[in-house]
Amino acid sequence: MWNRDIGVDLGTANSLVYSKGRGIVIQEPSVVAFNKDSNQILAVGEEAKLMIGRTPGNIVAVRPLKDGVIADFDIARVMLQSFIKKSMGSGRKYRWAKPRVVVGIPSSITNVEKKAIIDAVIQAGGKEAFLIEEPVAAAIGAKLPIIEPIGNMIVDVGGGTTDVAVISLGGIVVNNSSKTAGNEMDEAIARYIKNKHNLLIGERTAEDIKVKIGSAVALEEEVTLSVSGRDLANGLPKTITIEGAECYLALQDAVGQIADVVKQTIENCPPELVSDILEHGIVLAGGGALLKDLDVMLAEETGVPVMVADNALTAVVEGTGLALEELELYKDMLRDRRSESG
Repeated sequence: MWNRDIGVDLGTANSLVYSKGRGIVIQEPSVVAFNKDSNQILAVGEEAKLMIGRTPGNIVAVRPLKDGVIADFDIARVMLQSFIKKSMGSGRKYRWAKPRVVVGIPSSITNVEKKAIIDAVIQAGGKEAFLIEEPVAAAIGAKLPIIEPIGNMIVDVGGGTTDVAVISLGGIVVNNSSKTAGNEMDEAIARYIKNKHNLLIGERTAEDIKVKIGSAVALEEEVTLSVSGRDLANGLPKTITIEGAECYLALQDAVGQIADVVKQTIENCPPELVSDILEHGIVLAGGGALLKDLDVMLAEETGVPVMVADNALTAVVEGTGLALEELELYKDMLRDRRSESG
């Protein structure tokens, strides 16, 4: 029997949707393209991302979320509506169905920002909206024993935020967050190339560099990548070769700030839980966790074993899905809730 309930990882860079009983059904960029003259929505998700930096003046491709929270309510509602509709299927009997929706949120957002997300979900077609903090969802998705009296440390490196939490007995004991995450890494690479090579590159190119040759520690073997952009000296296209060592240097401040927030969280931990963390280690989740050797760097900085979750990219959305499927077990972790009736 088909299930209507869905879990959503509403990310700054990418959004994922988990359908109860079916698994992950949507994994697309959090981008919407629209005609600013007519306000007509032209594309959502992957198709819209392809338009970034390539559109005429009257067509704008935007990310409606910034630092993990809604920056443009109307555009975010349209994006959510599109994802919810896609996840529901195209059959006639599902046309008017309204799902319960669990959304992963950064642990540091305000009550006003929480209300904006709930309102967006309800207006986008959700019957009920629940919120769960992203590090909790990531820990559930990574199958950590967070219900047990054991300290579990999770670091969720997303696009807009890095959320760090120590969870025990089903609740967050200590948490911290930083706006330094995947997007900041991309911006750091773009700034470095602009300053060092006088070349202007777009965000998609910067992300591609990070994925292909980026590293949190110095590489033993040198790697290179050809990069094209606009020469700031004459405005003409230009292709240069970037070395892995340059990318490593560009990322030092960003990964250093992530290490700092992890260390601060450990410093604020009760001694008993610090002992658990030393024994069981730190688990990394989120797309930013896939930066080469980020786990190695954090282990060196903290003196604690660090491992990347097998499902790092999907841990948050899988956690929202598991919370849906085991509502009674995880209900105390669903911090906010509202139905369409208010």
